[in-house]
Amino acid sequence: MNDVAKVIPLHDPNTEFKPRANVRRWPESAPGTAPSRVTSLTDRLAAAVPQSPQSLGELVRGGIGKQISRTAEFARRRITGDYQVDEFGLDEHLLESLILPALRPLSDLWFRVEVSGVENIPEVGGALIVANHAGTVPIDGLMLQLAVHDQHPKQRALRLLAADLIFELPLLGVLARKAGHTLACREDAERLLRSGELTGVFPEGFKGVGKHYSDRYKLQRFGRGGFVAAAVRTGVPIIPCSIVGSEEIYPKLADLKPLARLLGLPYFPVTPTFPHLGPLGAVPLPSKWYIEFGTPIPTTAYEPEAADDPMTMFEVTDQVRETIQQTLYKLLTKRRNPFTG
Repeated sequence: MNDVAKVIPLHDPNTEFKPRANVRRWPESAPGTAPSRVTSLTDRLAAAVPQSPQSLGELVRGGIGKQISRTAEFARRRITGDYQVDEFGLDEHLLESLILPALRPLSDLWFRVEVSGVENIPEVGGALIVANHAGTVPIDGLMLQLAVHDQHPKQRALRLLAADLIFELPLLGVLARKAGHTLACREDAERLLRSGELTGVFPEGFKGVGKHYSDRYKLQRFGRGGFVAAAVRTGVPIIPCSIVGSEEIYPKLADLKPLARLLGLPYFPVTPTFPHLGPLGAVPLPSKWYIEFGTPIPTTAYEPEAADDPMTMFEVTDQVRETIQQTLYKLLTKRRNPFTG
């Protein structure tokens, strides 16, 4: 056996090499037309070189120009009435043009909110988001609404069920209506859910938002389960939501009850910065926030009549509450420091 590999010649030595005639490397121009221009290397390099950056003055002028244009368009629509308001008072034009943009710096730069589980929120149809409540001042509701709008692929508007006190306050009550929120009552909740709206509720109420800092992240009683009954009657899923970070913005150390009664408030908090620092004490502390939406709890397995069964409602309420509590513990383990995350 021959161990020498067979060599295959590139050219047959017995064949005379003849160059190929009339080889066209570039397409010819049609008769009567000028030959097409070939882009030179310098032209290509020039096109690839990025344009010189704008000066600070140009950026400022451009930003001011865009803001003036947006403001003029906003004013035009408000003056001409080119916007719609639903039966609950939701003004989507005002919400997306003024309210939500005002909240974004607080969410993105101050609280640095991280959102997870947004895929658990349905793209269409009614659903009830149930969250823990804290912070002395209910800023968590605003952050929750912004998180749903900005993180959800359909940018859904969250309709919160709020306490009567919110709508009795000057200006704040009007803005709450414009943002799409309504009273925390059975009738409004069921109307929203039957209309396919994404609705949010804080079952702890003032007991949660006004609790002492020593009780932080310990869920208070969830009422009588009215939110579960509304979900069961309308057949919508319940989405547990856990919020970490709200407890530290105004740590409540004491409650001046006589002053609270005088002002008609559920409590008058004393925090490390309020009231002794005056208006400066109204600035929330820059805690690190996490918002997580849990797996939806379906209610279609229950008949609408089950909403009148106290034991059934208690069991579902307890399931939702326990889910939120366990998720809070998980998020607190993840967050090493209340302010740096």
